[in-house]
Amino acid sequence: MRCYIRRVSDSIPFDVPIGVDPADIDFMGHVNNASYLKWVQEAVVSHWQKLAPADAVATHLWVALKHEITYRKPTFLGDDVIATVLLEKVQGARAFYGTVIRRGEEVLAEVKSSWCCLDAETLKPARLAREVIDRFFQPPDQATA
Repeated sequence: MRCYIRRVSDSIPFDVPIGVDPADIDFMGHVNNASYLKWVQEAVVSHWQKLAPADAVATHLWVALKHEITYRKPTFLGDDVIATVLLEKVQGARAFYGTVIRRGEEVLAEVKSSWCCLDAETLKPARLAREVIDRFFQPPDQATA
């Protein structure tokens, strides 16, 4: 099984602004836990669509396999929220992501997730070409030590 492990510090961070909608708010007046999952999915898919070549985006789909969320602080309607996505590694057809959700400098939640890449036509697991994976990381000569 091919495993491309790069240093997380070499991963190109990708920021996604998150809109907190009234539908995200639960009976306690803050964002419901399920909304964080929706935000992570939107952020990871946006990251893929932005950095992957158009032909790879057209021929591959992503499904979530696992999310592990650590909630740090509640999020409220009207908050300016940013999700920062980092691709940590790719192993076979699986990708492992870290996503940090912030309000300014405050960390609201940290998410570790794994995803499976699918061939868009067959819906079977698909491995990505090394050249596609490399687009999500800084070249070694530009990466920080």
